[in-house]
Amino acid sequence: MARAYAAVAVRVARMQAVRWLMVLTLGASGAAVASVPRTVEGIPFEASAAVQGQQLVLNGAGLRAMMIVKVYAIALYLPRADTAAAAVLSQGGAKRLRIVLLRQVSAERLVDNLLTGIRDNTSAAELAGLQSRLATLQTDMLKLGTARKGDAITLDFVPGAGTRISVNGQAVGADIPGEDFYRALLRIWLGERPTDRGLRQDLLGLST
Repeated sequence: MARAYAAVAVRVARMQAVRWLMVLTLGASGAAVASVPRTVEGIPFEASAAVQGQQLVLNGAGLRAMMIVKVYAIALYLPRADTAAAAVLSQGGAKRLRIVLLRQVSAERLVDNLLTGIRDNTSAAELAGLQSRLATLQTDMLKLGTARKGDAITLDFVPGAGTRISVNGQAVGADIPGEDFYRALLRIWLGERPTDRGLRQDLLGLST
């Protein structure tokens, strides 16, 4: 009898392990997204991350290049992996974008690219509601002066607090409130007019 109970317990444990594996590797769209570490241009991105205690999985990672110039490597972490942009944008909970620069970039250039990406993927009505927070983003980012090769910029969404920006682990400015603000940031890379369509595919885990 004891052996029978032990065998059942083993089978149950295996089934639970499979369920957790599916949660980590299947997006809400049903497409498989491997939550495994990635390396982009020598920059390692772990398979998971934590924001305020919430565990996130690596959804995708890729390279942002302009012509032949490699600008940065970027990774997207979510509560659950998904290959559909709309589903990613509507996900609740904590999120993380981690950007590692591959060359020196001025704060002015960095801010200009962020703001342009937001404007390109945000309606006029929604943009009007973001203006004061975009001004805060601009002010905070300009304090960086020059971002150097190897600098890591982290854009976290912290539920109940907002968008938290840090550079090399150090907070930059105060949290910027509103989940709508973080969605606007995500659309820079995942919107209808992304900064780079190939990179959009990478972050959605769709690259072959």
